[in-house]
Amino acid sequence: MLGGLAKTLFGSSNDRYVKSLGSIVNKIAAFEPSLSAMSDEELSQQTARFRERLAAGETLDDLLPEAFATVREAAKRTMGMRHFDVQMIGGIVLHRGEIAEMRTGEGKTLVATLATYLNALPGTGVHVITVNDYLAARDAEWMGQVYRFLGLTVGVIIPNLSDDQRRAAYHSDITYGTNNEFGFDYLRDNMKYDRGSMVQRAFNMAIVDEVDSVLIDEARTPLIISGPTDDKSDLYKLVDAVVKQLAPEDYEKDEKQKSIILTEDGTEKVERMLETAGLLEGANLYDFENTQVVHHTNQALRANMMFKRDVDYLVKDGKVIIIDEFTGRMMDGRRWSDGLHQAVEAKEGVEIEPENQTMASITFQNYFRMYPKLSGMTGTAATEAAEFFEIYKMNVVTIPTNVDVKRVDEEDEFYKNTQDKFAAIAKKIGVHAERGQPVLVGTVSIEKSELLSEFLTQEGVDHKVLNARFHEMEAHIVAQAGRKSAVTIATNMAGRGTDIQLGGNLEFRINDELAEMPEGPEREAAIERIRLEIAAEKQAVLDAGGLFVLGTERHESRRIDNQLRGRSGRQGDPGLSRFYLSLDDDLLRIFGPDTLFAKMMRSNIPDGEAIGSPWLSKAIETAQRKVEARNYDIRKQVVEYDDVMNDQRKVIYEQRSDIMDADTVGDVVEDMRTETVNAVVGEACPPGSYPEQWDVEGMKVRAGELLNVVPPVEEWLSEDAIDPEIVEERVKAAADTLVAEKAASLDPETWIQVEKSILLQNLDHHWKEHLATLDALRQVVHLRAYAQKTPINEYKQEAFSLFQRMLDQIREDVTKTIAYAEFQIQPPPTLPDLPDFITTHFDPFSGEDDTFDLDGGGLITTTMQPPLSIPRPEGDEIGQDPASWEGKVSRNAVCPCGSGRKYKHCHGAV
Repeated sequence: MLGGLAKTLFGSSNDRYVKSLGSIVNKIAAFEPSLSAMSDEELSQQTARFRERLAAGETLDDLLPEAFATVREAAKRTMGMRHFDVQMIGGIVLHRGEIAEMRTGEGKTLVATLATYLNALPGTGVHVITVNDYLAARDAEWMGQVYRFLGLTVGVIIPNLSDDQRRAAYHSDITYGTNNEFGFDYLRDNMKYDRGSMVQRAFNMAIVDEVDSVLIDEARTPLIISGPTDDKSDLYKLVDAVVKQLAPEDYEKDEKQKSIILTEDGTEKVERMLETAGLLEGANLYDFENTQVVHHTNQALRANMMFKRDVDYLVKDGKVIIIDEFTGRMMDGRRWSDGLHQAVEAKEGVEIEPENQTMASITFQNYFRMYPKLSGMTGTAATEAAEFFEIYKMNVVTIPTNVDVKRVDEEDEFYKNTQDKFAAIAKKIGVHAERGQPVLVGTVSIEKSELLSEFLTQEGVDHKVLNARFHEMEAHIVAQAGRKSAVTIATNMAGRGTDIQLGGNLEFRINDELAEMPEGPEREAAIERIRLEIAAEKQAVLDAGGLFVLGTERHESRRIDNQLRGRSGRQGDPGLSRFYLSLDDDLLRIFGPDTLFAKMMRSNIPDGEAIGSPWLSKAIETAQRKVEARNYDIRKQVVEYDDVMNDQRKVIYEQRSDIMDADTVGDVVEDMRTETVNAVVGEACPPGSYPEQWDVEGMKVRAGELLNVVPPVEEWLSEDAIDPEIVEERVKAAADTLVAEKAASLDPETWIQVEKSILLQNLDHHWKEHLATLDALRQVVHLRAYAQKTPINEYKQEAFSLFQRMLDQIREDVTKTIAYAEFQIQPPPTLPDLPDFITTHFDPFSGEDDTFDLDGGGLITTTMQPPLSIPRPEGDEIGQDPASWEGKVSRNAVCPCGSGRKYKHCHGAV
């Protein structure tokens, strides 16, 4: 009670912090008269002046008031938009590495220009991360007007760019792109074989739009680059046929954990069917030899019993396409991991694509924590403030709206079942649409969207459905959702990226209605007519009460509900919101209380009657908090496990960088050879042993295998003073002589490249194998809990031992490769195409995938130059005619025509 009284008297800590920024806003305003008096040329020269002041010792904080005022003036001149004072506060918050929570329609995109410009002044680059490629390209072009006016360069990272284009974008002052693009570029850079082919530079600052979506929702699943493995289509089909014969009593499922297990009777039934199909070795399903069959059986169970068509995925053009659980979008090219996607393909009877092997991975948490300064903006972050601070050390600051919010948020209405609820919703929508009020309806799945659509059709209500099936029409439908009497059904409305303007969107109407009309007076008159129509329609909508947002179900996360509500009441417009719920809703059914009161309500409520119950409202909030806490634990667990791998990843990537940057790596290779010799001799000649106790034959075999030398140890044993150290020196001298002869057969520069390539190849090969081993370990380490051991601690110990073993194996393999390699100077043959790599973003605990594939078709070509490459003939040697280049230019080399693309994708395309 005292806390509430203090807050009333003095304001919350957030209010006090925002108020304290007012003095800086006043300083910014003081520069406006002098900047307004400048010519365009004088204003654009401000950037050069700021950089001179930075070089003279001033800080970014010193420059902030004048720099922000400069951006405000530039925005007025280029876009006709002037930053409000509350947007200035948002810019200060972003500059300080905090999260600005701003309501929908408050101009977050414009706010970002302030902090972006200021932090781009040192020339070390600022990354602006958006949630999809459309927004990245749009914002780079739209806000780029301000940056270019002030003399800064702007780049954008979108799919299908060449490495040269990506490098140019990353070396711009400001770079726009999606979180996936930035993350995958980081991983691909650390798979390359020379520094010059890497596209990114050192990280400086990142500003994340829709920060809750990127750093919370998608952070549950790591980014992964993987390559194809063996085809096991027949196995998936056979196991799927077995699983489809099971009855509900043969398995137990837990919808909370999204897990499913066979009962004892179910196990026996599966064993008999697998044995008949010839898939079982021995009598017991859980024998070691049947590990793979058990794994695929479990995945087939999940695919058939837990994953629903048109809710979790849909089938389009013979492919299983995942539906994003947060946005309801189709995620083309995205695939579930660990054989789950193949199990769903077998279930639906479509072509089964092979599984993939991990080659590189990183979580968003560890990727974004590499930035020295990280900030973000969103409409909904306060409910996750604790997680933002604990994981990223970022505070959430709620920015007040420029105009007071007039939206009315009504109490939830409850119904006995889904049928009653949807019937009531359809009638309610009909009433509001008839009076001219636009209605935006939020659903949680395609299935619910289409069910509601049927009810509305029966009521005779004209409406449009926005879900993954109509992905292409998304922006057009959303843009016009604020028109008079418009009824729009949207699956998971959050983060659509298009503003809903009352009366309609002028830009979209012009593009839709006047696309064919040429420029001229007639077109201008038509645009003016549309503008007047929109103004009249807007007034009619305002009189009807503004946009009515209707939620058909509560989402697991309160943020998604708040985002849906936030679509109404933008910039002081009136609005209305209400959620309609039933006791059948997934949230209440899976996570809600199963009490006697709930059962009584279910049995005593008359059909079709609405309930208003504070108890049910509290139950909903409690259920949402439970799910949010559970999801937080999952994300925290992902971070804990990835932190172990992250330490190892840093070591490997630093080693790769050192190798690429080094003038010579001869000392590294020699140290590896010395350690290998010491290990071989130490194993055969233990300390303190007598010569007659040495394993001479074993030493000769191992030396022959790893060093390509067979030491005459029997001769050495006749010497009186022979000891292990002398043996080590002699074996190493023989190995060094052999390698020196090989080095002498090549010129020094080529030999350096040979050693570098062998080191990098071995490092990459063993790191890939190590990742696969850690993946397998992570999936089973939780079983250690049965032995009263902490799984994460067990994982750390095992991972460290595996890492040590990997380093030993790299040392031996590098030594062996150089010892046995033979080199000939001759023009290289045409190399076969390197395999394409697949990017995925999956949850290692639940198997859920949450990434959008960057190439749109599921494959990412990773530019990795072939090791030991000899320079290709260029210029006069290959001629000017592209028809004559076949056989003279590597398929994976950059095309000589200058396009920047690979030869195989350009003039060498088959």
